[in-house]
Amino acid sequence: MLVLYETAMGFALFKLTDSAKLTDPNLYQEFDTPERANELLKLKSLHRFTSTATAVEEITSIQEGKLGKGLKEFLNKNKEELVIVDPRLGAFSFVITDLDTLDLFRGIRSQLGALLNGLDPKDLATMSLGLSHSLSRFKLKFSPDKVDTMVIQAIALLDDLDKEINIYAMRVKEWYGWHFPEIAKILSDNLAYAKVVKLMGFRTNAIKTDFAAILPEELEATIKAAAEISMGTEISESDLAHIHALCDQVISISEYRAQLSEYLRNRMVAIAPNLTAIVGELVGARLISHAGSLLNLAKHPASTVQILGAEKALFRALKTKHDTPKYGLIYHASLVGQAPPKLKGKMARMVATKTALSVRVDALTDADEKSTPSAPSIGLENRARLEARLRALEAESDAAGVRRFATGPHHQKRVKLDPAVSTYNPAADAVGLVSTQREPIESAVKATLDVQEEKRRAKEERRAKKRAEMEKAAELTADGDADADAMEVDGKEGSDEKKHKRRKSDVVAAVEDGAVAMEGVETEAERKARKQARKAEKAAKAGKADREASSKKRKSKATE
Repeated sequence: MLVLYETAMGFALFKLTDSAKLTDPNLYQEFDTPERANELLKLKSLHRFTSTATAVEEITSIQEGKLGKGLKEFLNKNKEELVIVDPRLGAFSFVITDLDTLDLFRGIRSQLGALLNGLDPKDLATMSLGLSHSLSRFKLKFSPDKVDTMVIQAIALLDDLDKEINIYAMRVKEWYGWHFPEIAKILSDNLAYAKVVKLMGFRTNAIKTDFAAILPEELEATIKAAAEISMGTEISESDLAHIHALCDQVISISEYRAQLSEYLRNRMVAIAPNLTAIVGELVGARLISHAGSLLNLAKHPASTVQILGAEKALFRALKTKHDTPKYGLIYHASLVGQAPPKLKGKMARMVATKTALSVRVDALTDADEKSTPSAPSIGLENRARLEARLRALEAESDAAGVRRFATGPHHQKRVKLDPAVSTYNPAADAVGLVSTQREPIESAVKATLDVQEEKRRAKEERRAKKRAEMEKAAELTADGDADADAMEVDGKEGSDEKKHKRRKSDVVAAVEDGAVAMEGVETEAERKARKQARKAEKAAKAGKADREASSKKRKSKATE
């Protein structure tokens, strides 16, 4: 009986002198000394590894449960009953005993130097260390999770770059808007805005600057016209230098984002061609990133793929007993986005089903098969079916709306026009033709007016805010003065009553004047008499008020 043992140096076959000792419970005692170990096992053959790459390949094959090319040739030369430690090689070996051989292989490992005819244990340890390092590097190099890591990092960096570009572009528009505010209404693209500001500089240079490489002719003419009538303030060379530096940042980050997007697309086509064919590289990368890896995403059912990314909404709906969400990250797929609002939920469910099948194909397919032109065939076929199904659903929806107008027992009655009703006058449409193309100067004027209107609204808001603050301060001051006036009530009570009575008499007089004016029949003598009577009444009331005030003062002095 032969015993196969793998070492860092190669494969060794030992001849077992006494097969009956395999069932002996005291088998470990046979390896107490090198002499007893040599009596039990004799080295019959040794297959040495020719290089480190060969050793890594053979050991990797054994770990995967396969026979390497060298091991297969080595065993074909020694066709006898074989004892191995790895049961996964049972299908490839000639005869494997069902005995417990762990004690045997522990003893071989302890006396390996003596069994290999005086091999130095230090040399064997050095070879084992080198082989283990090479094997670890090989596993890291060809790890299936490594490509997933690159995709996860790439999509995360892509989202961060989008945020940075938006922040920097907003700062450029706010900063340069003090000098040329109208350009923000004309250009909405952040990259084009940064390039125009970088090329133009001051707005006075717009007339002699050629924007043909950046903008179409219509926008170029509009910007030049707006620069002539701009109401922006002046800036210095130092301000413009810092604005240009910020524009350089926006341009460079945008260019790098385009490169990263292309890199991500190539990676997704390489590792998940079917997933990319159905939902696109961005949505596919976000699904992989959210699941953790391509293999983890393949383990999810279609119902989980459908709501992946909407976990908070799902648990909130379950807690409050409301409707659960119909879609998560998969909502951004083009197939779901182009569906009508009523069909988005149904389309998301169908896309999630085909996505789950495509992900499993991508996760379980070898890397060599993914690089073939026919790799995304399943994804393309499923996408074609989904598009056909979407068209069929849209046709059914349209047919349901038109069905009530079809001919049948409940068809619509014919409408008869009443001759008494006035007919349509086509002459009323004879108006002057208005050009649908806006002139550059009109666009520039509109942009200027919009900026002026915004500034006017901001100014009114500031005035209203300031007025409210002043009223609030006045109320606080009035409340503070009320406490101080409480100490001087006796001295001012007479004058306050006098003012109140005068105000009341003025109101009465105004009412009387209004009544007389309405009548319109009063003579001049009556008017003079009425005025004299009113004056006398006022004098009497004033004298009475003065007397009351003086009497109060005397009383207060008497009490003191």
